[in-house]
Amino acid sequence: MTDDIFMLCADAASQVKNLDSTRPIRVVSHYDADGISAAGIICLAVYQEGFNFHASLMRNPFDKGFKRIAEEENDLIIFSDMGSGQIESIENLKTNCIILDHHQYLRASKSKDIIQINANNCGINGNYEACGATLAYTFSKALNKKNLDLAPLALTGAIGDKQHIGGLRGFNKKILDEALQNNLLTTRIGSKIYGKNIFDALYYSIDPYYKGLSGNDKEIKKLLDQLKLKPEKTTKELDTSITKKLNSLLLLRLIDADIDQKIIDIVFRTRYYSEKLGCELERLADLLDACGKNGARGLGLSICFGNENNFNEAESIEKDYKTKILHALQNIEKGDLQHTTSFQYFYSDSSSLGGVVAGIAMNYVVDTSKPLLSLSRKDDELHISCRGTQQLVEQGLDLGHAMKSIATELKGFGGGHKIAAGATISLEKETEFISKTTDIIKKQGIVLI
Repeated sequence: MTDDIFMLCADAASQVKNLDSTRPIRVVSHYDADGISAAGIICLAVYQEGFNFHASLMRNPFDKGFKRIAEEENDLIIFSDMGSGQIESIENLKTNCIILDHHQYLRASKSKDIIQINANNCGINGNYEACGATLAYTFSKALNKKNLDLAPLALTGAIGDKQHIGGLRGFNKKILDEALQNNLLTTRIGSKIYGKNIFDALYYSIDPYYKGLSGNDKEIKKLLDQLKLKPEKTTKELDTSITKKLNSLLLLRLIDADIDQKIIDIVFRTRYYSEKLGCELERLADLLDACGKNGARGLGLSICFGNENNFNEAESIEKDYKTKILHALQNIEKGDLQHTTSFQYFYSDSSSLGGVVAGIAMNYVVDTSKPLLSLSRKDDELHISCRGTQQLVEQGLDLGHAMKSIATELKGFGGGHKIAAGATISLEKETEFISKTTDIIKKQGIVLI
C-alpha cells in the first residue's frame, strides 16, 4: 500500500507542534545542494514556529556522525536527504525522529518514535520526481501554509540534484507550477554563463564542461577574439546579438562532442529566477554545492537564510572548488581511467569532489556505455561514488542496490539511487570491492570488454 505523503507530513508537523518550544530541534542533512536546501527549508520553517535549531550538514552520518548525535540530548531529530538507508542506526538513537528521504526505501521503522517519509514509498519516483528539498518543503507547508514562499529553495534542491534533466516532472513539477502560479519565480530562456567576467565564465565552466575550452585560457582568448570581445567584459554587458553568437558557438561544441541531447537541453533552456533568493536557481544550487563540498557548509546554509553579504565569499570558494574539478576532468579527458568489463573508474584525492567529477565526466567526457566510479582512499577507508545515465538505468543498472548489497557484504555502508550511489568500506577490501562490483553490474546487464 502506498503511503500518503501529505498525511505523513501532517503527522510529522503535529509532532513538532507538540514539542516544548524552549528546546532546540536537531536537523541533520546531506552536504550537497539538495541537502543544504532541504536543511535551509526545515530550519526556516521550525524557526518561524518559535523553535531554535541545531543543524549539521554531513557527507553521511554513518559511524562517526551517529556517535556524535547519540551523545547529545535531543527531543527530536529531523533527517533530510538521508535516513532511509540508515534506518537501523537511527532506531538505535532511541529518540523521536522524522526522516525526509528520496533515496531507496529499505524497510519500515520498527520504532513508534520514528516517522519515515520516503518518496518511493509514497508512489513518487525518488530518482527523478522528488528530492530532499521538495520533501522538506512539503513538510514545511504542513507546519504552516505560509511556507509556500520556500518553493524556490525546494526547486533549487531538485535542480542541484540534476532532476531537471529532461525537464522537472512528477512531484517536483507540481511544486514548480505552484511557484509560478504564485509569482514566486520569473522565467527567462538562456544558457548557463556566469562569472566575474566573460573570461572567468568560460574558464570555470565545469557543468557544462566544454572539451578543449573549459580551463584552457588560450582557446578562450581565441573564441573571444573571434567575437571581438574583451576578456574583462561582464556577462551583463553583452548585447543580445553577441550573446546569441556565443551561445551558438558553445552549442556547436557540445554537438561536436556528441553530448546527449537531454544534457544539451538543460544547458540552453528556460531558467527560473527568484527575487527573494536573489538569483537564478541553478546558480544558487551551484554555490550551495561548492560551499558544501569545499569545506564551507555553514556558509552555504546561511545563504539559504537570505544572507546576501555571504554571496561574494561563496563565489570565492566556488572558484577554488571549480579549479580542483577542472584539473580532475582534464586528467580524465587525457585518459586517466581504469576499466573492468562492466564499469570504469578513477581515483580522487577527495571523496567529496570525486562524486561531482564522476557526474560531470559521465555527462561530458567519458564513454557512457558503462557507469563511472570514483574511488577515494582516506586513512583506512575507501569511499566510492558511482554515476550512471538514465539510458543505463533503463537497461537494468541499479547502482543503489549494488552499493548497498556489496557494502553490507563487506561490513561497510552504501546505498543511493539507481543512477547515482555511494559506499564506504575498509580500504583493505578494495580489490574485493572492484571484483564484486564488476560481477553485480554485469548481472544487471552492463557488459562491455
